[in-house]
Amino acid sequence: MARPPSSLQDPSLLAAALEGLELQRKRIEDQMAMVRGLLSGRKSVATSSAPAHAAGPTRRKRVLSEEARMRIAAAQKKRWAAFRKGKKAE
Repeated sequence: MARPPSSLQDPSLLAAALEGLELQRKRIEDQMAMVRGLLSGRKSVATSSAPAHAAGPTRRKRVLSEEARMRIAAAQKKRWAAFRKGKKAE
């Protein structure tokens, strides 16, 4: 087997190549995590150095009854009316 040229044995070149390969691996792992999240029906989240299974459970969307939505809407309308009334008084 032929020996590689001496330029490929330079430690600084090998260190730079290793660093580039590690960055590529990180990018690929991030993309794989995103695809796994899409397959499981979750939104993708920014990945960190922690494994994906170490993250906490995803939050569920709150479901409000029609009555609760009406109460919230009425309270917000009341707040806006008070705000507008205060603006006219100035």
